[in-house]
Amino acid sequence: MEVLKIATAGSVDDGKSTLIGRILYDTKSLTTDKLEAIKKTSKQRGYDYLDFSLATDGLVAEREQGITIDVAHIYFSTAKKSYIIADTPGHVEYTRNMVTGASTSQASIILIDARKGVIEQTNRHFFINNLLRIKDVVVAINKMDLVDYSEDVYNKIKADFSELMSKRDYQDQKITFIPVSALKGDNVVNRSENMPWYKGEALLEHLEQLDKKDIFNIGTPRFPVQYVIRPKTEEFHDFRGYAGKVYGGNLSVGDDIVVLPSQTKSKIKDIYFYDEKYETASRRSSVTITLEDEINVSRGDMIVKENDLPAIEKQFTANVCWMDSTQLTAGKKYVVQHGINKVLAKVDRIHHKINPDYSGIEENVNGLGMNDIASVTFKLNKPIFYDEFKNHRTNGSFIIIDSQSNNTVGAGFIQ
Repeated sequence: MEVLKIATAGSVDDGKSTLIGRILYDTKSLTTDKLEAIKKTSKQRGYDYLDFSLATDGLVAEREQGITIDVAHIYFSTAKKSYIIADTPGHVEYTRNMVTGASTSQASIILIDARKGVIEQTNRHFFINNLLRIKDVVVAINKMDLVDYSEDVYNKIKADFSELMSKRDYQDQKITFIPVSALKGDNVVNRSENMPWYKGEALLEHLEQLDKKDIFNIGTPRFPVQYVIRPKTEEFHDFRGYAGKVYGGNLSVGDDIVVLPSQTKSKIKDIYFYDEKYETASRRSSVTITLEDEINVSRGDMIVKENDLPAIEKQFTANVCWMDSTQLTAGKKYVVQHGINKVLAKVDRIHHKINPDYSGIEENVNGLGMNDIASVTFKLNKPIFYDEFKNHRTNGSFIIIDSQSNNTVGAGFIQ
């Protein structure tokens, strides 16, 4: 079954967790004990309704404060799709969590409180979706029940958000506006009778009908080798296969390929999925590939088509989201993990800091603090083979690791 990963974003109290809880409830995805716990806690708090946010906020601090702090991943399925929802926090100080939650998502839901409209945090959430090249964005205007399901309020927020859209540099996004009430269930799973003026789909209807060709960013085929398979049995005495996952495009039997970094050439002989052979490995499929020539291929190498090589460089510039309390400064050394490969890297230059509310950039920056986003150039101790993030989300992204603590301290998107 097709799996769709969705990131949610919204300011504090906009109702992200309630929206997700409502989806789980209306699709009958909540277990009996979970539903009973929600009913019991809601009653203890004196609510005359079910507090669906309890379905996702798992940390004690989250339940006490009624906010989302960490990224929670929620899983559910319908007859058409399986879903993974990354419920990301809305606070400014958790920008890094929003980035990590959205970095692997194909669609996004930005919530706006109908009473507040477009605010500064909305700019930040849309900026991150633009930065991470999320192709399908739903703007869910929530709490419509608190503004008497007003069409005028909906149209005003839609117009304000359309002004924000004019600032983006990623034009392939599809933006869909849906008026909802997560608490009451209007236009979440089922269409609402309270807003007859709205002729569009309910939120889940929209997600169900998303076509993967419209939401998965199509790049060029990249096959990082994760494991070299040598059974050395009587049946497969001379078998040498290369296992990994195909990213960006398709690979087929007979394709002329180049192995990086050695730049050795060969052809694809066979493609296996378990014990079955296939003519083509589609993108996002995990397969084993054999080559016509006996050449040296190791874990961390990359197989690409001969006429479609990535950049092979010891230096690159990237937009970096910094996630650590210790500042990033020019001259510091880190480990950059790009796909399977880890390389030593030095921060060569911080070009400028990017304000994620579309207010511009800051020049003459000496260091990056937690949640800062900036354009940074790195020099590496050996070449990596990369694409620009805008052309290839997988091969254009990386993480930054502190070599002393071994903590992940940043995420980067190659320009």
